[in-house]
Amino acid sequence: MAPVAATLVASQAPGSLVLSAAGEWLVTTAADLDQKLRSLRMPTGTRVTLDLSGIDRLDTAGAWLLLRTEHDLIERGNAVEMRNLRPNFEPLIEQLRAAGKITPARHPRPAHHTIAGFIGRIGEISLGLIARAYSILGFFGVASATALRLMLHPRRLRMTAVVAQMEQTGVNALPIVGLLNFLIGVVIAFQGADYLRPYGLENYTVPLTGASISRELGVLLTAIILAGRSGSAFTAQIGTMRVNEEIDAMLTIGLDPVEVLVLPRLFALLVTLPMLTLCANFMGIFGGGLMAWAELGIGIPEFLHQLSTIAPWSFWIGMIKSPFFAIIIALIGCYEGFQVTGSAESVGRLTTLSVVEAIFLVIVTDAGFSIFFSALQI
Repeated sequence: MAPVAATLVASQAPGSLVLSAAGEWLVTTAADLDQKLRSLRMPTGTRVTLDLSGIDRLDTAGAWLLLRTEHDLIERGNAVEMRNLRPNFEPLIEQLRAAGKITPARHPRPAHHTIAGFIGRIGEISLGLIARAYSILGFFGVASATALRLMLHPRRLRMTAVVAQMEQTGVNALPIVGLLNFLIGVVIAFQGADYLRPYGLENYTVPLTGASISRELGVLLTAIILAGRSGSAFTAQIGTMRVNEEIDAMLTIGLDPVEVLVLPRLFALLVTLPMLTLCANFMGIFGGGLMAWAELGIGIPEFLHQLSTIAPWSFWIGMIKSPFFAIIIALIGCYEGFQVTGSAESVGRLTTLSVVEAIFLVIVTDAGFSIFFSALQI
């Protein structure tokens, strides 16, 4: 049997306004009732009587709507009185009134949306960063101590693992590193010629391209590519081993995970990153030379002559940076791998974090080198 439509009729009585409720005030009719009650426009400061004699059935939703209506009218300054409520409905009304469930609870304001919470949040993040930096520095120390111990017993170094990592981080990365640096060289030469031509200085395009690539962009782009490619691979590989409890198995049989997993990756990257940087410099300058020939008509002999005017330190500065970048990428990637907990979600999250941290530290280190060499006037 379909429920009887719930109604609410307003009428005028001596000294007050009467709202007569009738029908079945149930959850099935609550949506229509809610619209009707919200559309009520009662004058403020008047006496309102809720006549409930016509209500045939009442559940919690209907009782809540009645109490909310009473509350809203009181908030507007009206004097409200409920009359003629059937005795069997009174316990439900009283129970809801005692529970205080008349108005919907507001969504709690997050603590960090307040000024004190915002300052506290900044402090919490700062302390977390300090703790994380301390942990990373400790891992760097453990890796350094293990490397020094390995130098006293070089036969313990697993050359097969080192060569395999050199193939993955160096040989397999060569195409993408060469292509991107070639394109960067093309872009720098094209933009340099375009901006220098109005001043009659287009011949400086070659020294500009050579110096910027050999001093900064070659090694920096190579390090960023390896941070995203090899650093993330280190984290994912070690993290997966940690999820599968392979690292625990190594400890059980007496193997040092840092010696077995970290040092081969570190030594491999120490060898391959300088070699990739050398290749990146060549490809970047080659791309710049092609663009200079196509855009400015500079032939190979003239290009090489102008390239020889670059200070030799420009090349060596880039090569000096590469081992430091290799250490950062390898150790950050391995460190985050060891931080993985027993879930696949943790592997993905820390793999992303390792790339971000490695790129950030590489750029910070590059800025430090720039300040250092500038102070030395190199």
